[in-house]
Amino acid sequence: MRKIRFSLLAAAAVITNISFAQTVEQGKKFLYYERYKSAQDAFEKVLAANPNNIDAVYWLGQTMVHRKDTRDTAGAKALYQKMLATNGSAPLLLAGMGHIELMQGNTADAKQRFETAISLTKAKDINVLNAVGYANTDAKAGDANYAIEKLNLATQTKNFNNAQTYIYLGDAYRKLIDGGNAVTNYTKALGADPKLAEAKFKIGMIYYTQNNKDYFLPAFEDAIQIDPAYAPAYYQLFYYWYFRDVNKAATYLDKYVANADQGPEVEYLKTDFLYASGKNAEAKTKAQELISQYGDKVSPRMYRMVAYTADTLGDIQAAKQAITTFFTKADTSIIMGTDYEALAKINSKMPDSATKNEAFKYFGMAIARDTLPENKAKYANEGIELAKKLGNKAAAADLAAALYKTKKDPSNADLYNLGMANYQAGNYKNAGTIFCEQYESKYPNEIFGYLWCARSLQAQDDSLNSKGLAVDAYEKLVQMGRTLPDSAKYKTQVVQGLFYLASYYNDVKKDKPKAVTYMQKVLEVDPSNASAPKIIEALTKPPKQAATKPKSGTK
Repeated sequence: MRKIRFSLLAAAAVITNISFAQTVEQGKKFLYYERYKSAQDAFEKVLAANPNNIDAVYWLGQTMVHRKDTRDTAGAKALYQKMLATNGSAPLLLAGMGHIELMQGNTADAKQRFETAISLTKAKDINVLNAVGYANTDAKAGDANYAIEKLNLATQTKNFNNAQTYIYLGDAYRKLIDGGNAVTNYTKALGADPKLAEAKFKIGMIYYTQNNKDYFLPAFEDAIQIDPAYAPAYYQLFYYWYFRDVNKAATYLDKYVANADQGPEVEYLKTDFLYASGKNAEAKTKAQELISQYGDKVSPRMYRMVAYTADTLGDIQAAKQAITTFFTKADTSIIMGTDYEALAKINSKMPDSATKNEAFKYFGMAIARDTLPENKAKYANEGIELAKKLGNKAAAADLAAALYKTKKDPSNADLYNLGMANYQAGNYKNAGTIFCEQYESKYPNEIFGYLWCARSLQAQDDSLNSKGLAVDAYEKLVQMGRTLPDSAKYKTQVVQGLFYLASYYNDVKKDKPKAVTYMQKVLEVDPSNASAPKIIEALTKPPKQAATKPKSGTK
């Protein structure tokens, strides 16, 4: 969940009218609680009375780009441009414009704005440094290391004790996937302001991304104990209990609604709750009503809801249409692995085989999108089951590879399954690499690597084995099969290898004595083998002499 963050201790710009300052602070409090509509109303009231209030302009722009129901990046940019036309050297506005430019991918101009803002304030204005740091943690194109560099400058200012700086530092480290330093800085923020529920909440979010409920659930609960009005924590707790305990989810939804701005977002959550409660028909109807009510401004989530509920209700055509619309309208930031999983499953239920087989692409995208290994494994296994059902061995091999990558510590069975999926799909070269190089190396005391290495190489040869691609591999199979612990268990595999070698030397190399040697080894391993003596006899039997015809005229 993306949000704008700032400390309640962040100092406001000095302005002449104290009532304006209080209103700006009130707007910032609304932002802190993610009450975007209330925040925007507050900042607009300030600017109606004083259009030159730079603080209010900056925060209004930030509200406009983060408000979920009416996100307006273009409007925020126009607001900053208009104010910069008459206040071109206002550092906070330069930082704000740089933030917009980063969001639009214009990194060069953004950095120039940031450097100018910092230079104008001699790198001593904490609010400006915070704005620069926040811009680079919030925008996808932002540079987290640059943010850390500038935020550390803020910590070096005289009498520094700003909780917001630590929040942004934590966000920057989180962007670098450095959870340890992120938690350290969020903890510092809480030390600077013990009432800052956001700091405890963000600590919880670190563990949430790790799926460590023993840590993130207490952290979210602590956040609302610190500040019972902190809606973001209720939001996360609602979704955690969403499918786990509908009664607990209802409690957190009620508390979220009580502490949030009323509007479409609340209606979306109520619709989600209907779905979680198993009221699929009601959830579908409610989602369709919201789509009609809000039109182009509706959250794409409602199309997703229609798709999920229609699928559950058995209306696959409606589900397909809705999920397709969702992907057309949704920003990539709200698309989850489960959405690609849903599309894959819906496709698998369509009547034509082409659409069914397209499901594998979306299982792959689900695996790539999700961050939790257990979810990745679930998608891969679902895809593999479908591949088996449809007889799509190539898709099964691709998904097996994706499944293997999800394993933190893959076992011998995992590697074997990966190799076999490739072998069965006809990817003999890949199978050979897996068995000959990886399996043999990791599990040298197991027969499977040597056996399937040989078979994979043989499968790459022609039907007569004329290239002898598997000769060395079968030699190794025979050797290892006769010397490994419990070698008696591998008699069948050894005999198979010896028969291959005998056939190769007799049929391809025309070396009957060597072929006989391999058949004799068969009898060493399996004295009761009925075929080996017959083959030896055939190979060693002198060729028949051709009958001599009497000369013509002989009496």
